[in-house]
Amino acid sequence: MTIYSLYVFDRHCACVYYHDWHRTKQTRPAVEGGLLKAVSRAVAPRQVDSGATAVPSTVSSPRNTLVSTTGAVIAVGEDPSASTVLPTTSAGPRSHTLTFDEEAKLVYGVILSLRNMIKKLSRRDEQFTSYRTSAYKLHLYETLSGYKFVMLSDPSTDGLRFVLRQIYSGPFVDYVARNPLVPMDSREQGIDNEYFRASVDRMIRGLSVFA
Repeated sequence: MTIYSLYVFDRHCACVYYHDWHRTKQTRPAVEGGLLKAVSRAVAPRQVDSGATAVPSTVSSPRNTLVSTTGAVIAVGEDPSASTVLPTTSAGPRSHTLTFDEEAKLVYGVILSLRNMIKKLSRRDEQFTSYRTSAYKLHLYETLSGYKFVMLSDPSTDGLRFVLRQIYSGPFVDYVARNPLVPMDSREQGIDNEYFRASVDRMIRGLSVFA
């Protein structure tokens, strides 16, 4: 059992924080203008000199948390070549890999679609907290203020909604909500800061399911 990654979305549907642990194949950096500032240095748009040409990363691995151009979520352990890939105008061996801003939209879209489907089928205000595939499990915790904490883990992991709730009531409240230097709901900047990131990292690494 292990934990792959954590996303935080605000009430405007924007990804404001990202952290990964056991993700061996990294996503491509977000495109310029496709991601808020201060979400994660690992996926921030790369600054390219005006006279230079950007060279895509050549990291390759059979493990991939989220890779798709078809709208399907492909997780760790799946073979991306097994999925149907729509033709694209860009060439190269990594043209099928999503940029992070596309990946974040895909994750949020899956959550929104499943939540709406559950409400329509049950005709009640049912809570959507997780779903599982053969390759990964998605956990969701939504706050009253509209923030959504999303975690991807090994499919055999038990429910981690309580962990997401602890991240919200602990590090998030202490280092984000109560921090006057962190603009919330600005639509221009994420919530990443070194204290919040370090506290989340310690909390996740201290879990028994983290391996």
